[in-house]
Amino acid sequence: MSMLHVIPGFALTALFLAMVPGQGVAMILRQTIVGGSKCAYLSVLGNTTGLIIWGGLSSVGLSAVFAHSHLAFNLLKFTGVAYLSFLSIQTLFELRNDFGKFDYNGKASVTSIAAFRLGLLTNLTNVKAAVFAVAFIPLFVPKNFNLGIGIMTLVAIQSLVSTTWYFSLVATIDKASVILARPRVRRWLTGISAAGLLALAFVLLFTTPR
Repeated sequence: MSMLHVIPGFALTALFLAMVPGQGVAMILRQTIVGGSKCAYLSVLGNTTGLIIWGGLSSVGLSAVFAHSHLAFNLLKFTGVAYLSFLSIQTLFELRNDFGKFDYNGKASVTSIAAFRLGLLTNLTNVKAAVFAVAFIPLFVPKNFNLGIGIMTLVAIQSLVSTTWYFSLVATIDKASVILARPRVRRWLTGISAAGLLALAFVLLFTTPR
């Protein structure tokens, strides 16, 4: 299978990852509603930079190690499954709050540098992004294709898909902030987030090394 053949499936997977409400979505919702669309767009660019950093770390060595060591890969896999499952359960407990895990109270990062930095740090501390970069992306690279180049190619596609989705989300939130400010809607997003994290854990459980 060539790289061109795996791109459509990977793009859909990257879109699903971006759409699952979680740490990144919560940050962008907060930035848009509290700070406005300008700071939200800058936070999205920071988030995208984080994706590229994770992809770069994966391509320069992490994935190569895991591809040649079943033990290392399995350690990562089961650690990722356990942590994603923990986050899913933790997110479900957030349903006890009126607003779920999407609390907009407080200040937003509104200066350009602060907004970008918030997006970057949110992504770099996001286990979902880390697990996807190290354990998922290498699996899409064809065996006859250079692993490092393949990872960075797919990371570029993921970054484009993620940025497009989040920009669209910001534009939508900016027009529907009244609806998204409702506690019931935020609790609904919290439930979807928990289900999405559990789904990612389930998929990771059945992945195998490249």
